[in-house]
Amino acid sequence: MTDDGENNSDALDKTSIVQSDTFKVRIAEANQSPPCFVLLVGPAAQVGRQWAIQESDRIIGRAVGSYVFVDDRSLSKSHAKLILHAGEVKIIDLESTNKTLVNNKVLRPLTPEKLNNNDQVKMGNVIFKFLEKGNIETAAAAQTYDRGTTDALTGISNRGGLEEKGKEYFRKSDLLAVPLCVITFDIDHFKKINDTHGHSAGDYVLQELASLVSERLIRGNDFFARSGGEEFTLLLLGGSKEAGLEISERIRQTIEAHNFNYEGIRIPVTVSLGVSEKTLNDHQWKDILERADAALYVSKGSGRNQVNSK
Repeated sequence: MTDDGENNSDALDKTSIVQSDTFKVRIAEANQSPPCFVLLVGPAAQVGRQWAIQESDRIIGRAVGSYVFVDDRSLSKSHAKLILHAGEVKIIDLESTNKTLVNNKVLRPLTPEKLNNNDQVKMGNVIFKFLEKGNIETAAAAQTYDRGTTDALTGISNRGGLEEKGKEYFRKSDLLAVPLCVITFDIDHFKKINDTHGHSAGDYVLQELASLVSERLIRGNDFFARSGGEEFTLLLLGGSKEAGLEISERIRQTIEAHNFNYEGIRIPVTVSLGVSEKTLNDHQWKDILERADAALYVSKGSGRNQVNSK
């Protein structure tokens, strides 16, 4: 009985230490966090996103080039501006159509208004919260948003993150007059991998593949996401279809040659890929994605482990 009591006491002490240390880490992170804007109400894929305010003259609006870019038509293209000076953050309405309100107070256009911690800022149908420097909620908000846009298994972006980035890249492609290429690919016969080696082996393959592509096969400004169970999508802003085909073939060859070794067993892995490029007839980024998916199904229907484009 005494031993059990001592063990329980030790366990409680250890738990207390872990919780205390975790709290200290969070406090330390919060102390280093800059002031930021957090989206409370707006496009579903962006709710919870935050923008650090570390430089002055940051534009908030619907224009793709805005620092705080929110794809909502109730915002003006350049709706408001954030001014950072001597540790204080002020906001200026830039003569927007639907006004800027701070805690329900309508701001006079072109007149700076100092923001205080937890102020709510409404612009059209969009609502932000302002968090001052060192607010512990900043770290918590970042973690919550990351969980919503990051795939827990592989650590890369998930479908929600892809939807947000796809819209952003589509608009940037128009604004910058550069091509946009979409690559989508599936792991061939993934169900057979799970059935033969078990689901933990399947998880290993997904993790290893995601790491391989992220670290060795894409450029720094490319966007990579797990878009489904065994499906992945790559966005190449500034990449033509020719570049997409070249990268796709490199991905195909590298994955086929890679040693996927799970508990001493080599698991053969190949992928089928589809490629498409933005055209003048595309009205949204999903138009490109649908063609890439169609090309992927051609690859799968033609024997797998190959690249096709549409």
